[in-house]
Amino acid sequence: MSLYQLSITKLHGLSTKRLEALQKEGVFSERDLLNYFPRRYLDRSNVQLISHLMGAGEDVTVVGTVLDVQEAGYGKSKRLEVSIKDKTGILKGVWFRGASYFKRVFKKDDKVAFFGQAKRYGRSITIAHPEVEKLSEKKDIDSFSKIVPIYPSNKDFSKSRLTHKLIADWVQSLLDTIDIEEYLPPSIMDTFGFPGRADAYRMIHFPANTNEWKRALERFKFEEFLMFELSMAKLKHRVQERASGHIFKTFDQFTPQFFKKVLPFQLTEGQTQALSDIKKDVQSGRQMNRLIQGDVGAGKTIVAIGALLMAIDNGYQTAFLAPTEILAEQHYRTLSKYLEGMGINIRLLVGGQKSKLRMDVLTDIEGGNCQIVVGTHAIIQQDVRFHKLGLAVIDEQHRFGVKQRAELLNKGEHPHILVMSATPIPRSLAMTVYADLDISIIKGLPSGRKPIRTAIRGRKKREDVFNFVEQEINNGGQVYIIYPLVEESEALDLKDATAGFEKIQKRFPDFKVGLLHGRMSSDEKDDVMKAFIRNDLHILVSTTVIEVGVDVPNASIMIIEHAERFGLSQLHQLRGRIGRGERQSYCILFPDVKVSKAGEFRLKTMEETNDGFKIAEADLKLRGPGDFLGTKQSGLPDFKVGDIIEDQFILSQAKETAHRIISNDSELELPEHQALKTRFTPYYKEKAEFYGMG
Repeated sequence: MSLYQLSITKLHGLSTKRLEALQKEGVFSERDLLNYFPRRYLDRSNVQLISHLMGAGEDVTVVGTVLDVQEAGYGKSKRLEVSIKDKTGILKGVWFRGASYFKRVFKKDDKVAFFGQAKRYGRSITIAHPEVEKLSEKKDIDSFSKIVPIYPSNKDFSKSRLTHKLIADWVQSLLDTIDIEEYLPPSIMDTFGFPGRADAYRMIHFPANTNEWKRALERFKFEEFLMFELSMAKLKHRVQERASGHIFKTFDQFTPQFFKKVLPFQLTEGQTQALSDIKKDVQSGRQMNRLIQGDVGAGKTIVAIGALLMAIDNGYQTAFLAPTEILAEQHYRTLSKYLEGMGINIRLLVGGQKSKLRMDVLTDIEGGNCQIVVGTHAIIQQDVRFHKLGLAVIDEQHRFGVKQRAELLNKGEHPHILVMSATPIPRSLAMTVYADLDISIIKGLPSGRKPIRTAIRGRKKREDVFNFVEQEINNGGQVYIIYPLVEESEALDLKDATAGFEKIQKRFPDFKVGLLHGRMSSDEKDDVMKAFIRNDLHILVSTTVIEVGVDVPNASIMIIEHAERFGLSQLHQLRGRIGRGERQSYCILFPDVKVSKAGEFRLKTMEETNDGFKIAEADLKLRGPGDFLGTKQSGLPDFKVGDIIEDQFILSQAKETAHRIISNDSELELPEHQALKTRFTPYYKEKAEFYGMG
């Protein structure tokens, strides 16, 4: 019989209710059942003499003969006590539930084994609700004193009388009757010393000792990571295989002019390294697919400009994509300011343009006169035709779907792709989520940027903070006041922010106060944000809809109300809206009176560091990878065995192995890869479709 047989309906004792309970846990087939790993184990192998027990709550197995069975107590305290003795002492098993059943089970002089937490009460040692086994010549202590699997369960388990023992019996029956195919190549098995697949299933369900289940678990984590990393390596290989990539040879006109004569400050070490990585990519003959990852304000835009100029130096057009119109307009202004006087034609293409202007921009792009087009998703629409597109930059990569990145590859002759993210992602997560990209990380801030000072303040300090706000505005500063989304309700969210807006207006009658919230139309939001950018508003009261990446150089104070309700990464992104200019900036966190331990941890982390990567690492540990990034959006699989935070070393091994396999045998055609190919093909098909490469 094959491991891939679909039905589990032939398992003995499988009622309809038990089947439903298993299906709620994702168990539909025999393969699912074998992959339904225990969540913990009871180690009944620790057999002790009664006199040796300390009674401190240790898990032990004791063997003895039944001395007496009696009921004790009254009412709710009524209980059944079964005393057993061995050659060294007496122990009581106590049941507060099921007394009538257990009263029938035990008879004087029965030989039994009890397992559970032994605790001392006065002179006696007891185990409450022990696991029990009657012993005989056929069923001796060796059959009981072993490591017992405890499986994940739901409330329907008890309703259907689905026990851990029954699941273990089913698993044992499968292991005894089905053929379990090995699909890891012998070279991998030898390199890492993994147990064979059949042995690994036995070792994880019925380990003889803790070392066995650890070895089995390591193998299953590795193969789970390997499937994902193989798919990423193959996707990357396909991109490189089908697109040789434009070769940029000359960098002697716009690029040196910008960096030597125009740029008013020195590049940081991180920026210099990122530009070097890009230059190697565009000279290699392979299509560039690189992620520039940097903290808020790390200077990614300057690196992007460098990449654009490299393409223009070689006679190619370029595109710069932003997720929203307001960000696209900001990038357009930034590029126009930096490249002014260099004779470079920059055009803006967004959805809200008048048809005459849009046609003019499209004509410029198709005719080749436009060297840089800055815009939103509008750039990848069908009616946009490039004359000679050589490079595209995508800002805030996480705001674009992976399929949209694939669509860009089909514009022009497979342009080089540079994606940027201001959402710091820990290395363990980045190497998984962006496994199909090369990564450059920019750390540190450009010269002239001052670190933001962050402080937690209690309600009693509110008036002091507001006095400070007055001073800052009088000195030319601007202020954000942020309210959280309350109970995931936009209505409550709006109410909270609106009430705050009215209070702020009363408190600061001499200043202009604006309000921004989720129920406003896109045009209304844009109008308010543009007024704040122009410094027509002194204070902006907002919910969390304020745009990531919007540059307001005078904004120097960020006040966050109910700060403990925000996630760490969200707090850091909000804080990144200030400190964009040369002014010293301040982030003030106002928590509620009662704050959870997790909330305290988040606020303290914000107060202690401005390093987005440290913050992201802390946030990842708090929330887990699925919540941190959004599993569905990112393409990150829901790993069932491996943990990309705890198992970074195994993840690295799997990634190296996957890339080695694909570079040597991209179609898995070698004899030693045939079994792996059978297992990998359906997994890869799903991944390729998700990434728009099916």
